[in-house]
Amino acid sequence: MNNERQSSALLDLPHLAADLLPGPRHDALGADTGQPAPRILLLYGSLRPQSYSRKLALEAERILRHLGAETRVFDPHDLPLLDSVGKDHPKVRQLREWSQWSEGQVWVSPERHGTITGVFKNQIDWLPLEDGSVRPTQGRTLAVMQVCGGSQSFNVVNTLRVLGRWMRMVTIPNQSSVAKAWQEFDDAGRMRASPFYDRVVDVMEELVKFTLLVRGRSAYLVDRYSERKGADEARRVAREAGVLEDLPAAS
Repeated sequence: MNNERQSSALLDLPHLAADLLPGPRHDALGADTGQPAPRILLLYGSLRPQSYSRKLALEAERILRHLGAETRVFDPHDLPLLDSVGKDHPKVRQLREWSQWSEGQVWVSPERHGTITGVFKNQIDWLPLEDGSVRPTQGRTLAVMQVCGGSQSFNVVNTLRVLGRWMRMVTIPNQSSVAKAWQEFDDAGRMRASPFYDRVVDVMEELVKFTLLVRGRSAYLVDRYSERKGADEARRVAREAGVLEDLPAAS
């Protein structure tokens, strides 16, 4: 990040002790300093005009940009319910393309009846495990956060971790749960200085580090013995049936 962009970002982060949050150390992560910025997609789970999950996602985005990441925030408005339209719908296409574009993701949902909202789940449901030869989420890093209307809960982040595992994502250890979210944001929609804010900074810093650590290695990290074995068996059956010429075993 150039000095002008970094200075502009800091002006928008009044609660951040910038000297204590340097950019990631590429040398410590075995990452190439000449590579592009980490690409992070942020999803949130409410359509309310005063959506606190959206406010938290935007606060997280500012921190990510300070850390040198390139970001996109998906707006779930106008995303149809799963299977009510085809996958060529513009919002569905956008969500899938942005997921494929990303190297890491941030998922933020309110807690509704003890779990994630339908708005958030609908976004994940539109992301298939496989789309031809492409897996839109596999191997990408993931940070999970939630906002609570009352006392602190971890129901949502626990559920998001289950989803992340199901979507074959590398979910980072840290997480954030913001209690009484209506107290934690000012009239301009900005998060107030608090231990909750500091935890969000922690989570975004860790996400950037893990994203750089996984970069270029995700295909190897998620390569599975059972899938290689299944593919090898399929080749054998096809060869015996005369459908496929003799091919080398899966590597």
